[in-house]
Amino acid sequence: MNGILEFLSNIPWWAWILIVLLIIAIRDVFFNKRHTISHNFPIVGHIRYMLESIGPELRQYIVANNREELPFNRIERGWIYASAKNQNNYEGFGTDRDIFEPNYIFINNSLLPYKVENDNPNYKNPYFLPCAKVMGAYNKRRRPYRPTSIINVSAMSFGSLSARAVESLNRGCALSYAYHNTGEGGLSPYHKTGADVVFHFGTGYFGVRDDDGNFSMEKMVKMVNENPQVRAIEVKLSQGAKPGKGGVLPGAKITEELAEIRHVPIGKDVLSPPTHSAFKGVKGLVDFVENIAQETGLPVGIKSAVGRLNEWEELAKIMKETGKGPDFITIDGGEGGTGAAPPSFADHVSLPWLFGFAEVYKIFKKHDLCDRVVFIGSGKLGFPAKAAMAFSMGADLINVAREAMMSVGCIQAQLCHTNTCPTGVATQNKWLQRGINIEDKSVRAHFYFKNFRKELLEMTHACGYEHPAQFTMDDVDLTVGDKNLIKTLAQSFMYHKVPVPFESMKALAHCPYLGGNFHEKEAKKEVKKMKKHNKVRY
Repeated sequence: MNGILEFLSNIPWWAWILIVLLIIAIRDVFFNKRHTISHNFPIVGHIRYMLESIGPELRQYIVANNREELPFNRIERGWIYASAKNQNNYEGFGTDRDIFEPNYIFINNSLLPYKVENDNPNYKNPYFLPCAKVMGAYNKRRRPYRPTSIINVSAMSFGSLSARAVESLNRGCALSYAYHNTGEGGLSPYHKTGADVVFHFGTGYFGVRDDDGNFSMEKMVKMVNENPQVRAIEVKLSQGAKPGKGGVLPGAKITEELAEIRHVPIGKDVLSPPTHSAFKGVKGLVDFVENIAQETGLPVGIKSAVGRLNEWEELAKIMKETGKGPDFITIDGGEGGTGAAPPSFADHVSLPWLFGFAEVYKIFKKHDLCDRVVFIGSGKLGFPAKAAMAFSMGADLINVAREAMMSVGCIQAQLCHTNTCPTGVATQNKWLQRGINIEDKSVRAHFYFKNFRKELLEMTHACGYEHPAQFTMDDVDLTVGDKNLIKTLAQSFMYHKVPVPFESMKALAHCPYLGGNFHEKEAKKEVKKMKKHNKVRY
């Protein structure tokens, strides 16, 4: 035995490497029946698979140029990261965009910008930018709601995102007076750290379902009564990433905590069917919305991607005839999506936000319904210029998902569906989640929302307006790629936005329905803190 050990110890290191490579080669040639490349090219073939596995990272950091990568390019991600860190988010030496590409946005500035007088709330607080409309005002809900921020967190559930990511976003929303949409995974403890909450549910009715998986009004009312921070309810009909398709949460991911929040059994796959069981047809949807609003007293809305328009037409007719229906409508673009979806759905099913929103808005305008509905845009709108375009088309609020994820550390690894997100944002892996410092990330989320509002407000003032709600379809041009070269949104989509009732920012600051626990004195203190921050720009 000693002789064998002595012989092995005398073998040089390079020989050990050759032995290991020889074993791998023998295995590849004689025993590998799955991979043709490594069978035909032993050892070398493994390098190919290794390069393929890190291909996205190589393209993201080395190969792709600043404006090339999708879904968010390096410049876009850089702006979000810099805004979230409250660092310099400017760029120098002019734009590097191809300003003649189709659908390029041009904001038409005014000859004389809007002047902020000293009695305007924005004179001392450049981040104050609430919604110009009140949810539930037309239908006289018992608890109407005016969101204090025009940009808010879109539907992303606990389960899809990690506990630390959800809590970071919720605390960041509280600091910036934004609301936090729960996503369809139910109301978790991590949604209860200070922010206003929009409770969102889909076909699985997680958090408000009975033992058979059906919708429970009793549980809905109980949840609302016990959680006053829930300010509105959203019924998900479909989402941009995979409209008309249900989902499966593997039993292996169902922890005891998730099972309790979602009211599902531990260890069993959880099915979200493609259709709702609580109602049938468009009329049934309207009645369902009214029942929830009546029982809870809250504004109730719907969220959907846009495809065929006949059902939207039917919804508008019923709302016009009955005076009932959703208080707000969230239009999700086909380019959206934070979780897992088949490529065929993510790439081809449902319209992009730009086209889908325009079609739905025109239907509601035809039936004189735009004044009574708060329109919410969702789908890569988390940048000031895109938000200005959305407001000019008729949106009243912006919901952001992936942009919010980036503000708390997401690096666009695109591993959301694998439970191996390296930043801990979109995984239930405890070890990976530990890297998220909630206190730090919540501050970053708060800075992203505030700096977004500040920059959008500056663009608004540059166009001669006090609030983005005043943007019109003639204030934004698009390059259209034909001999006309450039058209206004009104010319491109053949409608004009219905003017939004707006008195002044001062009036909004004193609205009794303002959410987010907003108090002007506290807001002023917060601005002073931000001014002391050594990297903030004024």
